[in-house]
Amino acid sequence: MANIKPFKALRPQAQLAKQVASRPYDVLSSAEAKIEVQGNPFSFLHITKSEIDLPETVDVHAQEVYQQAKESLVASIQRDTLFRESKECYYIYQLIMNGRSQTGLVCVSSVDDYENDIIKKHEFTRPEKELDRINHIKTSGAQTGNVFLAYRNNTEIDQIIEKWKTTKSPGYDFTAEDGIQHTIWIISDGSTCDNITRIFAQQVPCTYIADGHHRAASASKVRAALGAAATEGSNHFLTTLFPSNQLFIMDYNRVVKDLNGLSVDAFLAALEEKFTVTIEGIQAIRPTNLHEIGLYLNKQWYKLVAKPGTFTEDPIGVLDVTILQDNILSALLNINDPRTDTRVDFVGGIRGLGELEKRVDSGEMAAAFSIYPVTMDQLFNIADSGKVMPPKSTWFEPKLRDGLLTHLIYE
Repeated sequence: MANIKPFKALRPQAQLAKQVASRPYDVLSSAEAKIEVQGNPFSFLHITKSEIDLPETVDVHAQEVYQQAKESLVASIQRDTLFRESKECYYIYQLIMNGRSQTGLVCVSSVDDYENDIIKKHEFTRPEKELDRINHIKTSGAQTGNVFLAYRNNTEIDQIIEKWKTTKSPGYDFTAEDGIQHTIWIISDGSTCDNITRIFAQQVPCTYIADGHHRAASASKVRAALGAAATEGSNHFLTTLFPSNQLFIMDYNRVVKDLNGLSVDAFLAALEEKFTVTIEGIQAIRPTNLHEIGLYLNKQWYKLVAKPGTFTEDPIGVLDVTILQDNILSALLNINDPRTDTRVDFVGGIRGLGELEKRVDSGEMAAAFSIYPVTMDQLFNIADSGKVMPPKSTWFEPKLRDGLLTHLIYE
């Protein structure tokens, strides 16, 4: 069963919450982060992307960068931009994007649960990305990035959260510059916290990583690295748990730099062996059914419908990202490892299909593929089976903001 607990969050003064809150560290480049913080000394990017406050000649993975993050965190506490909660609390985090609302529970989850597969995974992690977060956590003493967990709906939890939202005033409520509304309630009542902990321990058999595999893996490895010096704080890591019926997975699309020596006609002819290919013209193709793939090539959109035999019914084989990888990227374009091959890139659905057209029309890329999104049921089935999705299979929106709730691993 899922072991979660309340925690003493490090969080901003209410009047500074909007200025502190920042987009996740891994959706911005250093250059983009430097632009974003202009005129805002309170931005949490000074902590999560601390290289922005150092000379550009400094390597972003140098120890100097992690030390700068620690110094910026300490400075924010000293000037009372951030303060530590006086007691352990749960936090309700509601996001509203384009009129659609989703509400999660912010807590700390057990590293033991992660290591014992009570927290289910569906992606491999990359050592270099893990090491970056390990160094950031160990040096700063803070888990600044939230791990986004999903769980199968629980009526009791829903009722507790909805009652709290409707009877209590939020601690934070603001709309960010991208139009997404962020509202947070603080559950400070001890009996309510105990009840939430009990329900998860008795009724929720497992949780699933939706977004944040590297952050979760890093928390585990930080505790291991601390060894005998491991703290109580390092036994847990910062998470937000969302019921699955509130989550929205967007498409995660692909662009490729070349056609592996094939002409356009030869490429289309090869596709027809595995797909029914229909010319759609200039109207962008966003697949509306499983096993449909959109192709943008030479200023023209095509609809590809997978023929029988191009996929299997096992949890991985049925995915459209797998169909694309096995039958097109690997078989025709010789892109066998999308994690490392520089001839393929990934475009999150939040950027829209226009971004695919832009990258192809500019000449940067030769072709683009739009994919039907993975469903929550597919994600659960894969994680339950112990298998791993192809890389960049899921894109969740909206994103949680960094800096609103931080977990300290050292007292």
